[in-house]
Amino acid sequence: MPPLVKIRSERDQMSAIERRIADFILDNAHLLRDYSSQQLASALGVSQSSVVKFSQKLGFKGYPDLKYSVGTAVARNGDGAPVPQQEPAADADVFTRLQDGLRRSKAAAEEETRSLNPRANIEAIVGLIDQAGKVFVCGLGDDGLFAREFAMRLSLLGLLTVHHADPILMMANLSAVRPGDTLVMFSEFGKLPQLSQVSRQFQACEGKVISITRHTANPLRAHADAALVISAHDPAPHVEQLLYRSSLQSLLDFVFVLLCQSNPDRYRQLNINLERIQQMLDS
Repeated sequence: MPPLVKIRSERDQMSAIERRIADFILDNAHLLRDYSSQQLASALGVSQSSVVKFSQKLGFKGYPDLKYSVGTAVARNGDGAPVPQQEPAADADVFTRLQDGLRRSKAAAEEETRSLNPRANIEAIVGLIDQAGKVFVCGLGDDGLFAREFAMRLSLLGLLTVHHADPILMMANLSAVRPGDTLVMFSEFGKLPQLSQVSRQFQACEGKVISITRHTANPLRAHADAALVISAHDPAPHVEQLLYRSSLQSLLDFVFVLLCQSNPDRYRQLNINLERIQQMLDS
């Protein structure tokens, strides 16, 4: 996992001193090569041993190992590395700069998301969905938009899919849950108590829960049987939301493609359903 992605993903579980070190590295990754452990400690008002322990806690041998890893990531235009930009001379330059910047940010967020979801985890989730008797899909607000589209795609594969945008109706529908059924729960921050309650009740019915959240510590992800996680970071809130949506869609598309490829019967059913829909549109 890229070092800055690892730091961001574990920040919520860090102590106050560790967060201070983490925030400095995330904001100044391109300058870290100029700091020794003592200089970094002095700049942040912490002990040198705190910097060393921070590095080791992240899995590095020590601070030099962390600094080298971050420097390598920055040299490769990795996450957190600022891209030098010239001041625009005209409106056309502003247009191009924004367009290229958003494209690079989306690509970086999607790459981080890929690195945070290892092959074994994704294949296990594909197996849970493919083998489920019924797949329940739930999401609220913006999450509900992705939940609805994903439920539609699962239906096209011949999976019996039940979509809910209301946790109360989902709770009422738990009587239909059977062992082996799967619930895919969309929640960007994973903190809504209603969704966690539905998740626990679903598991009490011997169903499996797959959470889809940001790569943060949250109740929904902590109690799920399997989890897909999304990485999206940007100083501008409106851009960060776009990065989240882009990374989430990319990950869902990959899961859908895997479902198509891993089961020939699903792929065959998809083509049949697409043909039926096309015939309806042509009539």
